[in-house]
Amino acid sequence: MTLKTILAAATLAALGTGLAAQEVKIGIAAEPYPPFASLDSSGTWVGWEVEVIDAVCKAADLNCVITPVAWDGIIPSLTGGQIDAIMASMSITEERMKTIDFSDAYYNTPTVVVAGKAIEMDASPESLNGKILGVQASTIHQAYAQEYFKDAAEIRIYQTQDEANQDLVSGRIDATQADSIAMADFVATEAGACCEIKGNVADDPAILGLGVGAGVRKGHDALREALNKGIATILTDGTHEAITARYFKASIY
Repeated sequence: MTLKTILAAATLAALGTGLAAQEVKIGIAAEPYPPFASLDSSGTWVGWEVEVIDAVCKAADLNCVITPVAWDGIIPSLTGGQIDAIMASMSITEERMKTIDFSDAYYNTPTVVVAGKAIEMDASPESLNGKILGVQASTIHQAYAQEYFKDAAEIRIYQTQDEANQDLVSGRIDATQADSIAMADFVATEAGACCEIKGNVADDPAILGLGVGAGVRKGHDALREALNKGIATILTDGTHEAITARYFKASIY
């Protein structure tokens, strides 16, 4: 047993050395998703998740390169080898785990419904009856809405959350469902001042997942374990907390 443990450790160390020597392409959504990831005026990707990617890669001794990919093609880009991992606020779900593997979670936040301040409603199917609900395509929010709200509301699908937010402001939809942190950031803007968070949807881990993790190809265990090491390190040494404090008032882990 001791010999097996030594050999396993030696193998992991060798794999880690190989990873450190090569470029690791970290896929993020090409569409802006503030405060997690967006382009600044100089064309540089910035945001909470961008800083976390940098910190995880540094802690794991990985040479990471951020690689923007259209959200609806991000998993095919991973399985096809165009990128090596996904760190784009992707929730760990049973459905996705049929296709890819995930690291440990590095954040977890509730799902909310947002609507105009003048609308009397909450996040229940009953209060959405007869309304138009906008959600982003290929997300847990689309899957959830189609499971729980399809008999109450008209579901309108958007390629990006930003497009759904714009239609919410203009009145073309009545509400939208998305991540609580992203929507809190939106309603705090001048454009989003018309709207407010109406409440959290009822939890369903099978659809909404078990937090956000880094997606990797099936069988790419060395990279998954390296990312796990990096995540564990920044969670224990205070780096995760320090990055979070620059963006949010409370922990999102």
